[in-house]
Amino acid sequence: MTSLNVFFSSYLSPFFSQYFSHFVMLGLILIFAIAHSGLAALRIKAEERIGARLYRVLFALTSIPLAVVLFIFYFNHRYDGLQLWDFRGITGLHEFVLALSAIAFIFLYPATFNLGEVAAIQKPQVHLFETGITRISRHPQLIGMTLWCIAHTLWLGTSFALTTAIALVSYHLFAVWHGDRRLFKRYGDEFLALKERTSVMPFLAIAQGRQQLVLKEFIRPAYMGVAITVVLFRWLHPIVINASANINW
Repeated sequence: MTSLNVFFSSYLSPFFSQYFSHFVMLGLILIFAIAHSGLAALRIKAEERIGARLYRVLFALTSIPLAVVLFIFYFNHRYDGLQLWDFRGITGLHEFVLALSAIAFIFLYPATFNLGEVAAIQKPQVHLFETGITRISRHPQLIGMTLWCIAHTLWLGTSFALTTAIALVSYHLFAVWHGDRRLFKRYGDEFLALKERTSVMPFLAIAQGRQQLVLKEFIRPAYMGVAITVVLFRWLHPIVINASANINW
């Protein structure tokens, strides 16, 4: 027992103390993943029982608070752990990170094309999208999250940021499989035909001639809203970080 106590106090305890926030973040992402994908898997049965609008409200009331907790915890612990690299002194890197983050938002949020359905004002439905950003990638949220993680991890250079990035991208890769599975279950051959015309990898289907880019499809309120959000979030970014710092977790 004495040697075990020495081992724990000398090695394990400092390790867990230094990387405690990493494990907490992994736990928070796991909770979000179970809730988000779990509710998505239950959508058909839930809508039959409680209706599409109430399901959407419950989905949002579960997913949004969990996502907010993730962001606050990330902001407050982004410098935790080891400093793996520090490229912040490189000329132009800050501008590159800002540009990459802006592009990430373009991929992340036009997935919610029908804002009326998102807010449950209109009856929420499942769609087979093949316009705009989904011509570039069938799963734009995976691409957006990957770009966001690359940008922030490159800038921060900490083990906490890297751990979070790996976990978030891993979950979104699972969500690609899970989302395709649900769409196939609902639409069958119609989804398989869509899958043949699109790609997860950005621009791959376009390069292979299976898809074409229609620029006029990007002229719509959803994309204008994303552009406004990018500018607004850039302005609010320091305010959000300072506000998060007042929440001690």
